[in-house]
Amino acid sequence: MPIFRKKLSLKLSRTLIIDDETHVRETLKSLLKEYCPQVRIIGEANSVASGIKAIREKSPELVLLDIKMDDGTGFDLLEHFDNITFKIIFITAYEQHAVEAFRFSAVDYILKPVNPEKLADAVQRAEKLVQQTFITQLDALRENINPLNKKNKKIVIKTSGNIYLLNTRDIIHCESDDCYTVIETVQGEKIIVSKVLKEYDELLSGFGFFRVHRSHLVNLQHIKRFEKQDGGYVVMTNNKKIPVSSRSRERLLDLFEEI
Repeated sequence: MPIFRKKLSLKLSRTLIIDDETHVRETLKSLLKEYCPQVRIIGEANSVASGIKAIREKSPELVLLDIKMDDGTGFDLLEHFDNITFKIIFITAYEQHAVEAFRFSAVDYILKPVNPEKLADAVQRAEKLVQQTFITQLDALRENINPLNKKNKKIVIKTSGNIYLLNTRDIIHCESDDCYTVIETVQGEKIIVSKVLKEYDELLSGFGFFRVHRSHLVNLQHIKRFEKQDGGYVVMTNNKKIPVSSRSRERLLDLFEEI
């Protein structure tokens, strides 16, 4: 296991671990004590039922919550709380659909087996997270985790001043602007995010988006037509013209056949 230390200024202290695997709970307790010394573990639970009881009795500030347990899911547990006053870091075995849902919702998760550095990073982010922001992200996660909701995901976009909860179908186009990305929506908004375009390419490429140019990612459902002049470009539903690179042109035309 790698040796590392982080200087943490954690405000979170009261932490509850809910997981149905004994060895996972023991690992988490050990790693938290070693790498997050200012986090105080106030208890643990091994099921949905015992987790509900522990939360009500101990009033944690942070809950490390398993997604799947023998008597239900972490979401079943959360349904018992009208007002969620604690932060959550989800614990999950690798499932592509679940991981996609977490990434779209910007909710922290830890994969089993637990990586100590990622655990420490997740705890540190939780300490800084505003509760109302977290509730917005959690609402998005509830929708995104639904296996029936495969095509239209809700994506959480954070800017310096706002938090946007967008349907992917409402995003027309993403454009690179140095270290920023400009997201254009059907409502006419231009949202500037301090993330590079590559991150949105990786996130959205499996959901009907295609990178037609090194600086442009488009929603295929919002393309009105492809025009061949001037090297080729697509006209979007908001009438914006987006250049198509020569290396992307053939694949784009193939995708038109698949729509």
